[in-house]
Amino acid sequence: MKLKFFGTGTSQGIPVIGCDCEVCTSQNSKDRRFRSSAIITTETGKKILIDCGPDFRMQMLENHEDHIDAVLITHEHNDHVIGLDDMRPLIFKNQKPISIYCMKRVGREIVSRFPYAFADVKYPGAPSFDLHEISEPFKLFDAEVIPVEVAHFNTSIYGFKFKKLAYITDASSISETEKEKLKALDYLILNCIRKVEPHPAHFILPQILELNEELKPKHLYLTHISHHLGLHNETERELPDNVHLAFDGLELEF
Repeated sequence: MKLKFFGTGTSQGIPVIGCDCEVCTSQNSKDRRFRSSAIITTETGKKILIDCGPDFRMQMLENHEDHIDAVLITHEHNDHVIGLDDMRPLIFKNQKPISIYCMKRVGREIVSRFPYAFADVKYPGAPSFDLHEISEPFKLFDAEVIPVEVAHFNTSIYGFKFKKLAYITDASSISETEKEKLKALDYLILNCIRKVEPHPAHFILPQILELNEELKPKHLYLTHISHHLGLHNETERELPDNVHLAFDGLELEF
């Protein structure tokens, strides 16, 4: 299986509109970050998208992807769902709805934001989705998907584990029970918004380094990165040997 990072930035992306800091003006392509999203390619070639934010259209085009077979949604914030309307060309091509897997609460929010996609009588050109509520591990095509429940401030959201890789974004804490799912992984992917200043809804670097010591993954990659984390190359040199900044387009095979 493979995971490709479609985007590794926060809800504002990098560069941030109107910002002239050294990260936002960097000429290094690794410092340019779409909103966080990833795509899993299964052993049989099925494409599973994790989150569908406002950059989905350009992410598909820049990565030369031409189809999505299913979507996993971590939570309902706009930077993780608002690109769903841009799936219309894929739906029209396949002539069938795309399946979305998420928490019940998240499904209700998707229906609320895209009511025309769930209308009994749709206008021509409307997208069409099949919603599936998830709470336990389940089989999706030839992949086992294990939801990992984490806290995003005071909201419960999902990360997802496949084999010995786990993808978690927008977390601020993880319970001891859920941490058991994350021990001794080959790849652990966690959000890290900045270096020092605490954030109520996201991990910062000292918390990530503590989790690295506790969970002991072979490789830990940071995503959902803001411009406050610093330049990619400089920050990368400051990290432990097994900890790395993810970047848009990076692909992991597992």
